[in-house]
Amino acid sequence: MPTNSPLPSPHPARSAAIAFPSLSLTACCTGSSYYGNRPPIQTEQGCWAGAEAAAPGSFWKMADDSNENPVEEPAEGNIEGNEASEKTPQDEQGTQETEIPKQVTEMPADMLAGEAESTDNMEMEPQLPADKLSVDVATPERQENELSLTVSSHSLSWAFGYNSSLPVYSLLDEEQRVILYVSSHSAVIHDVHGNRQYHLQGHSNSISCLCISEDRRWVATADQGPDNLIIVWDAFSGIPVHTIFGSHPEDGVGAIAISQDAKYLVTVGASKIQRVCIWKWTSPEDKPMFSIELPPAFGYQSYIVFNPKNHKELVSNSKTQVLFYMWDTSGLHYSAPPLTDRTFDKTVGLFSQSVFHFSNLQALTATSGGKLVVWDIVCSPSRPASLCVKPHNMKAIKLMYVQKDALTVLTASDSYFVTCDVKGHVKFYDGQLQLVNWYSHFKLGPIQSISFSKSPPRPSSNNSNYSSSCTINSQPFIIRNFILSTRDATVLHFTAKGSKLDKLMEEAKEAVNAIACHPSQPLIAIGSHCGLLKVWDYMQTKYLYSRIFMEASIQCLAYDPKGTFLVAGFTDGSVYILDSISLEDDCKEFKYSRGPVTHISFSHDSQYFATADEKYSVTVYRRILKNGERTWEHLAGVHSHYKAIRNIIFGVDLDSDQPRLLSLGEDRLLVEYDLGSSSKDNLAILRRDRIEQSAVPLCLAWYPPFTPEAFILTANNKYKMKLYNATTKMCRKSLLGPTYGSPLEKIQILPATNSQDPQKRYLAYITKDKVGLQILPIDGNPHKSLAFICHPGGVSNLASSYDGCHVFTAGGNDRIVMKWELNINALEATVSLGGEDLIPFYNLLDGGRDGEFFRELEDYFYYAQLRSQGIDAMETRQVSTHIPLEEVPFVMRAMGFYPSEEKIEDMINEVKFSEYVDTGKQVTNINLGDFIKLYINHRPAFGLSMKEIQNAFQVLGYSSKNGEIVINRGDLLEQLQCRGEHMTEEELAECLTTLLGRNPEGEISEQGTYDPSGAAALIEEEIPEEITAEIFTADILGLPIPEPDNTETGKNYELPNRIGSAES
Repeated sequence: MPTNSPLPSPHPARSAAIAFPSLSLTACCTGSSYYGNRPPIQTEQGCWAGAEAAAPGSFWKMADDSNENPVEEPAEGNIEGNEASEKTPQDEQGTQETEIPKQVTEMPADMLAGEAESTDNMEMEPQLPADKLSVDVATPERQENELSLTVSSHSLSWAFGYNSSLPVYSLLDEEQRVILYVSSHSAVIHDVHGNRQYHLQGHSNSISCLCISEDRRWVATADQGPDNLIIVWDAFSGIPVHTIFGSHPEDGVGAIAISQDAKYLVTVGASKIQRVCIWKWTSPEDKPMFSIELPPAFGYQSYIVFNPKNHKELVSNSKTQVLFYMWDTSGLHYSAPPLTDRTFDKTVGLFSQSVFHFSNLQALTATSGGKLVVWDIVCSPSRPASLCVKPHNMKAIKLMYVQKDALTVLTASDSYFVTCDVKGHVKFYDGQLQLVNWYSHFKLGPIQSISFSKSPPRPSSNNSNYSSSCTINSQPFIIRNFILSTRDATVLHFTAKGSKLDKLMEEAKEAVNAIACHPSQPLIAIGSHCGLLKVWDYMQTKYLYSRIFMEASIQCLAYDPKGTFLVAGFTDGSVYILDSISLEDDCKEFKYSRGPVTHISFSHDSQYFATADEKYSVTVYRRILKNGERTWEHLAGVHSHYKAIRNIIFGVDLDSDQPRLLSLGEDRLLVEYDLGSSSKDNLAILRRDRIEQSAVPLCLAWYPPFTPEAFILTANNKYKMKLYNATTKMCRKSLLGPTYGSPLEKIQILPATNSQDPQKRYLAYITKDKVGLQILPIDGNPHKSLAFICHPGGVSNLASSYDGCHVFTAGGNDRIVMKWELNINALEATVSLGGEDLIPFYNLLDGGRDGEFFRELEDYFYYAQLRSQGIDAMETRQVSTHIPLEEVPFVMRAMGFYPSEEKIEDMINEVKFSEYVDTGKQVTNINLGDFIKLYINHRPAFGLSMKEIQNAFQVLGYSSKNGEIVINRGDLLEQLQCRGEHMTEEELAECLTTLLGRNPEGEISEQGTYDPSGAAALIEEEIPEEITAEIFTADILGLPIPEPDNTETGKNYELPNRIGSAES
């Protein structure tokens, strides 16, 4: 493997196969996603398995339903249509196979009886007693035992919010109210009364669909994206019992359903050409029983459901087309009956959901036009009855107008069809589509789903508390309790007896980017783009108070260090200063920012706060005494950057205890402001420092005081973390940062605890989709960091609790905030497993301590000693374990790392001043161990990729006659001498002649002895007039161009780190 090889990605089948044992630990490579310590050159490691969902023990238990009174079956009858229809008898064999097992709390009968091999990898719960429904409450001792199994540095503790575009299911009702919903890549079993959550973690992508069996025993979840999975969970214990890998490798799963007998799953792919698959998930087969592809002309099939009376029949629909399916031994077949506005001379609308009739062979589809389409088998009288079978003879026989508003949900419960609409109304119809009852007083938004209780209503002699049906006899309308979820993120529970509606959850319905933790209390404030601001007690997971800002979007939040104020920044540029308890305005809002406010930071004494906005400006506010009262005023603002501002932080001047303010931008500028010299409408800038040459800095923090020298910590998009002197802004150290797929987006130093070693602190960080923890001080050891997937769709913000025990992440568009409980001991154990001293760094070298690369490095190291003493010297050689600092650049280049002059200066300064604070002396040489650390920390994390060279040609070049991007030879030579770090004509000639083989490396040992004569003619002869990226790479640099991997996007493959022509 090349020395600078990219981070190896875990093999999906391997990592996920490990991830789902029946009893497992806390993290999984494809789920909550333990990524372990995979530095740039490290080989793939295994991972600890399971998700929190796989913890031992039953979270909730259900009683045996075999003794429950069955619901009476309604009389069979057809909905009369406009055309004559003939009923075809249902296949007897299909009827027999769809018989519901007597013990609905057990696994499907074929799994327990004839297919024992399918349970080899499953450990099932023992048969549960037919007892009262109850939630199994963990004892403190049991909780301690479970915590002792935790091997992750941080685990998901609570999810604030849910995905309101997916259904919410009722798992338990009556005394215990347990619901199931999706939060990002986890399914959440939420015990509302017990105020507990249980997380089913196993997906590395956001869950795109889920379903639940009729007996509430089995939950199936699926996702979209790379390495997508289908996971079937035992809802009693939270254990994943079956995982299907690569079911739809193109784009994942768009819709899923489970049969009435819980033996079969159906999935619909999410790609442009959708594929419908039938799975017998109780068997060990990893391939579908049947599958079929659908033409794109049918539209995106977003909903599918089994016929509850015959699992061999299914119906799905897109917005414009309904499809009927039938499968048997010959395969899966479908039909697409046409239905347009011309069919019945009426506007149909867009389809939402479909359902089979509970007492005959018909099916129904709801539309956005407030209509129900009735489908039935229609066969010409001239055709024999044997040919009139499903699905090919299903046709629309009736279009019934039931209401004006669009229907969003259509389902069946007992002997009723149930519809929900965009106005929040719920209506019940009998088998003839006669309205029986409705609820229009809920005052809700568009309903996304309805889920009825598993338990039918209990017989009672007094039914007066039930509402009356709207039929002529006005009988009590007795139905099951149900859960409603709306598209604006509200979940409600309806108790039929007494017609009582309880609100269970009301969450953000738009993006959540703003989170802030109270500095001294267990409180977290969460703000969303819908204007909802909520404050939670995160230890009790209890909602405390909220405020809604009408027609305003909250972008960022910050508490002041004393916890008195909560400042909110909005997308319209306004800033509100609120009382942290009442959330009332402390003063009139300010609006001095021209763009959305992106960052807020307070000074240590709460006398200043500053904001940054998307228009590259920093604005400062201060607290003043006015008319005998303390209030806030706008001080000044300045347009201090020309690219996006990544962070603003206040610090403390060590000499005067006055606040310092700094801002960091993508323009690579670190700007410090002079608050003492600033006046009204004049924000003075103390200094501007360009802190990066080519990388883009992304985040900023004050480094803990491990040494007398004060540092500022930054992280850039090249996976490097850097320490700068807080006064001079000199780069004092560059270090390899966490390399988990994307650079660090935000960092936060965790507060120190009393029991903590003062020389050991911790840093929390987020990347594009992960949250991680890093041990301080940083030294480049990759084992000091761990990261987990937190929001696959992207994480937008990070906050830490005042005691450093929890971190919180906001998912932006997924509208979820997650609370993570930290386990420092697990991270410390990972460091111990990685080895001590130089062992972690040896492992980052190609081949390790015993490899050829290390032996070659030793040779170069001793050769550098010869160079420093003079190649032609005749005196006795002084061999030591050190080399002079002046030789460091040459050894670096010999090892395949070609730093710029600025990076060379940074490396030299890093070693030279490493002991200056302690001894007052400069270091003049370096040993082999320190050189290895220096090499590991400074070399590119992923080497040089062909894509980088191609991007450079895109910027500098032009399109030739044949359409290739080229650079003119003269322009290239001019750019090398005039742009960036200028090369002299002699330096350029020496480099090019060496690369072209005229002046092989090693021929001239001493500097200043190069003869440039003839170089111009050689360059003109060997280098063409127009240079492509490929010519530059292969013919000039001498690097072989690797074949692109077809599985990767574009040509982001890596070039070898050695120049082939230099070895000749």
